[in-house]
Amino acid sequence: MSRFIKLYEDNTNVAEVRKIVDELRSGGVIIYPTDTVYAIGCDIMQPKAIQRVAAIKGVKPERALFSIICSDISMAGKFTKISDKVFKYMKRCLPGPFTFILPAAKGLPSTLEGLRKTIGIRIPDNRIVHAIVEELGNPLLTTSVKSDQGESEYTTDPELINEKYSKLVDIVIDGGYGNDEPSTVVDCSDNEPSIIRQGIGSL
Repeated sequence: MSRFIKLYEDNTNVAEVRKIVDELRSGGVIIYPTDTVYAIGCDIMQPKAIQRVAAIKGVKPERALFSIICSDISMAGKFTKISDKVFKYMKRCLPGPFTFILPAAKGLPSTLEGLRKTIGIRIPDNRIVHAIVEELGNPLLTTSVKSDQGESEYTTDPELINEKYSKLVDIVIDGGYGNDEPSTVVDCSDNEPSIIRQGIGSL
Protein backbone atom coordinates (compact mmCIF):
# COMPACT_ATOMS: atom_id res chain seq x y z
CA MET A 1 0.00 0.00 0.00
CA SER A 2 1.23 3.48 -0.84
CA ARG A 3 1.92 6.24 1.65
CA PHE A 4 -0.37 9.26 1.31
CA ILE A 5 1.53 12.50 1.95
CA LYS A 6 -0.05 15.94 2.13
CA LEU A 7 2.10 18.84 0.88
CA TYR A 8 1.33 22.51 0.36
CA GLU A 9 2.76 24.69 -2.39
CA ASP A 10 3.14 27.72 -0.13
CA ASN A 11 4.87 25.77 2.66
CA THR A 12 6.56 22.63 1.36
CA ASN A 13 7.65 20.37 4.22
CA VAL A 14 11.39 19.78 3.73
CA ALA A 15 11.43 16.60 5.84
CA GLU A 16 8.61 15.07 3.81
CA VAL A 17 10.28 16.06 0.54
CA ARG A 18 13.43 14.25 1.67
CA LYS A 19 11.42 11.11 2.49
CA ILE A 20 9.95 11.23 -1.01
CA VAL A 21 13.38 11.67 -2.58
CA ASP A 22 14.78 8.77 -0.52
CA GLU A 23 11.97 6.61 -1.92
CA LEU A 24 12.77 7.73 -5.48
CA ARG A 25 16.48 6.99 -5.05
CA SER A 26 15.64 3.49 -3.85
CA GLY A 27 13.61 2.81 -7.00
CA GLY A 28 10.22 4.02 -5.81
CA VAL A 29 7.34 5.19 -7.99
CA ILE A 30 5.26 8.18 -6.93
CA ILE A 31 2.18 10.14 -8.00
CA TYR A 32 2.45 13.89 -7.62
CA PRO A 33 0.79 17.17 -8.61
CA THR A 34 1.94 19.39 -11.47
CA ASP A 35 0.49 22.61 -12.87
CA THR A 36 -1.74 20.48 -15.13
CA VAL A 37 -2.82 16.89 -14.38
CA TYR A 38 -1.49 14.61 -11.66
CA ALA A 39 1.43 12.51 -12.87
CA ILE A 40 3.15 9.19 -12.25
CA GLY A 41 6.93 9.30 -12.08
CA CYS A 42 10.24 8.00 -10.84
CA ASP A 43 13.94 8.84 -10.81
CA ILE A 44 15.22 8.60 -14.42
CA MET A 45 18.34 6.88 -13.07
CA GLN A 46 16.34 3.87 -11.81
CA PRO A 47 15.73 1.33 -14.64
CA LYS A 48 13.41 -0.97 -12.64
CA ALA A 49 11.30 2.00 -11.59
CA ILE A 50 10.93 3.05 -15.24
CA GLN A 51 9.73 -0.48 -16.02
CA ARG A 52 7.16 -0.20 -13.24
CA VAL A 53 5.84 3.10 -14.59
CA ALA A 54 5.57 1.57 -18.07
CA ALA A 55 3.66 -1.40 -16.64
CA ILE A 56 1.20 0.92 -14.87
CA LYS A 57 0.59 2.72 -18.16
CA GLY A 58 0.35 -0.56 -20.06
CA VAL A 59 3.18 0.17 -22.49
CA LYS A 60 6.61 -1.26 -23.24
CA PRO A 61 9.44 0.86 -21.74
CA GLU A 62 11.30 1.07 -25.06
CA ARG A 63 8.20 2.40 -26.83
CA ALA A 64 6.87 4.69 -24.12
CA LEU A 65 6.86 8.39 -24.94
CA PHE A 66 7.65 9.52 -21.43
CA SER A 67 8.78 13.07 -20.67
CA ILE A 68 11.10 14.28 -17.94
CA ILE A 69 10.56 17.01 -15.36
CA CYS A 70 13.50 19.35 -14.74
CA SER A 71 13.93 21.99 -12.07
CA ASP A 72 15.03 24.62 -14.60
CA ILE A 73 16.29 25.12 -18.17
CA SER A 74 19.87 24.61 -17.01
CA MET A 75 19.06 21.07 -15.88
CA ALA A 76 17.17 20.46 -19.14
CA GLY A 77 20.29 21.51 -21.05
CA LYS A 78 22.21 18.57 -19.58
CA PHE A 79 19.89 16.09 -21.28
CA THR A 80 18.77 17.93 -24.43
CA LYS A 81 20.12 20.17 -27.18
CA ILE A 82 18.65 23.66 -26.84
CA SER A 83 19.32 26.24 -29.56
CA ASP A 84 19.36 29.97 -28.79
CA LYS A 85 16.01 30.40 -30.54
CA VAL A 86 14.33 27.60 -28.59
CA PHE A 87 15.93 28.82 -25.36
CA LYS A 88 14.13 32.16 -25.80
CA TYR A 89 10.80 30.37 -26.26
CA MET A 90 11.38 28.21 -23.21
CA LYS A 91 12.50 31.12 -21.04
CA ARG A 92 9.32 32.98 -21.92
CA CYS A 93 7.00 30.03 -21.23
CA LEU A 94 8.62 28.22 -18.31
CA PRO A 95 7.91 27.35 -15.61
CA GLY A 96 4.47 26.65 -17.01
CA PRO A 97 2.04 24.14 -18.53
CA PHE A 98 4.15 23.20 -21.55
CA THR A 99 6.01 20.14 -22.79
CA PHE A 100 8.88 21.00 -25.14
CA ILE A 101 10.02 18.20 -27.47
CA LEU A 102 13.77 18.60 -27.94
CA PRO A 103 16.65 16.62 -29.50
CA ALA A 104 18.11 14.33 -26.85
CA ALA A 105 21.72 14.83 -25.76
CA LYS A 106 24.28 12.22 -24.69
CA GLY A 107 23.56 12.99 -21.04
CA LEU A 108 20.26 11.13 -21.24
CA PRO A 109 20.65 7.84 -19.32
CA SER A 110 20.70 4.57 -21.22
CA THR A 111 17.52 3.56 -19.40
CA LEU A 112 15.69 5.89 -21.81
CA GLU A 113 17.49 4.76 -24.93
CA GLY A 114 14.17 4.33 -26.72
CA LEU A 115 13.81 8.10 -26.49
CA ARG A 116 17.35 9.00 -27.51
CA LYS A 117 16.39 11.04 -30.60
CA THR A 118 13.96 13.37 -28.84
CA ILE A 119 12.66 13.85 -25.32
CA GLY A 120 9.82 15.87 -23.81
CA ILE A 121 10.83 18.44 -21.21
CA ARG A 122 8.51 19.73 -18.48
CA ILE A 123 9.24 22.49 -15.98
CA PRO A 124 5.89 22.83 -14.21
CA ASP A 125 4.81 25.91 -12.30
CA ASN A 126 4.29 23.89 -9.15
CA ARG A 127 6.48 24.31 -6.06
CA ILE A 128 5.88 20.78 -4.78
CA VAL A 129 7.31 18.93 -7.77
CA HIS A 130 9.99 21.62 -8.15
CA ALA A 131 11.17 20.99 -4.57
CA ILE A 132 11.28 17.23 -5.21
CA VAL A 133 13.32 17.51 -8.41
CA GLU A 134 15.68 20.06 -6.87
CA GLU A 135 16.33 17.80 -3.86
CA LEU A 136 16.72 14.75 -6.13
CA GLY A 137 19.31 16.56 -8.26
CA ASN A 138 18.22 15.04 -11.57
CA PRO A 139 14.96 14.84 -13.55
CA LEU A 140 11.86 12.82 -12.81
CA LEU A 141 10.44 10.56 -15.47
CA THR A 142 6.84 11.71 -15.90
CA THR A 143 3.59 10.55 -17.48
CA SER A 144 0.07 11.72 -16.74
CA VAL A 145 -2.20 9.64 -14.52
CA LYS A 146 -4.15 7.43 -16.88
CA SER A 147 -7.60 8.80 -17.53
CA ASP A 148 -10.58 6.47 -17.77
CA GLN A 149 -13.57 7.69 -19.73
CA GLY A 150 -16.18 9.14 -17.41
CA GLU A 151 -13.87 9.02 -14.38
CA SER A 152 -12.14 12.40 -14.48
CA GLU A 153 -12.35 12.63 -10.67
CA TYR A 154 -9.84 9.78 -10.52
CA THR A 155 -7.30 12.06 -12.22
CA THR A 156 -8.04 15.24 -10.25
CA ASP A 157 -8.97 14.22 -6.69
CA PRO A 158 -5.82 13.03 -4.83
CA GLU A 159 -7.79 10.89 -2.37
CA LEU A 160 -9.49 9.01 -5.20
CA ILE A 161 -6.17 8.75 -7.06
CA ASN A 162 -4.68 7.17 -3.94
CA GLU A 163 -7.63 4.78 -3.70
CA LYS A 164 -7.10 3.67 -7.30
CA TYR A 165 -3.29 3.45 -7.40
CA SER A 166 -2.39 2.60 -3.79
CA LYS A 167 -1.28 -0.93 -4.68
CA LEU A 168 0.73 0.16 -7.73
CA VAL A 169 2.89 3.02 -6.43
CA ASP A 170 4.86 3.73 -3.26
CA ILE A 171 3.75 7.31 -2.51
CA VAL A 172 0.80 9.45 -3.54
CA ILE A 173 1.25 13.16 -2.84
CA ASP A 174 -1.84 15.20 -2.03
CA GLY A 175 -1.16 18.67 -3.39
CA GLY A 176 -4.80 19.68 -3.69
CA TYR A 177 -7.18 19.15 -6.59
CA GLY A 178 -5.47 18.76 -9.95
CA ASN A 179 -6.43 20.01 -13.37
CA ASP A 180 -8.23 17.94 -15.98
CA GLU A 181 -6.45 19.47 -19.00
CA PRO A 182 -2.92 18.47 -20.06
CA SER A 183 0.08 20.58 -21.01
CA THR A 184 0.53 22.15 -24.43
CA VAL A 185 3.09 20.13 -26.41
CA VAL A 186 5.52 22.18 -28.51
CA ASP A 187 7.75 20.31 -30.96
CA CYS A 188 11.14 22.03 -31.18
CA SER A 189 13.06 19.06 -32.57
CA ASP A 190 13.79 20.85 -35.86
CA ASN A 191 14.44 24.25 -34.20
CA GLU A 192 11.14 25.70 -35.45
CA PRO A 193 8.55 25.49 -32.64
CA SER A 194 5.16 24.06 -33.60
CA ILE A 195 2.23 23.08 -31.39
CA ILE A 196 1.32 19.42 -31.75
CA ARG A 197 -1.16 19.35 -28.85
CA GLN A 198 -3.03 22.34 -27.51
CA GLY A 199 -3.47 22.14 -23.77
CA ILE A 200 -3.63 24.68 -20.97
CA GLY A 201 -0.55 26.62 -22.07
CA SER A 202 -0.94 29.35 -24.68
CA LEU A 203 2.03 30.49 -26.76
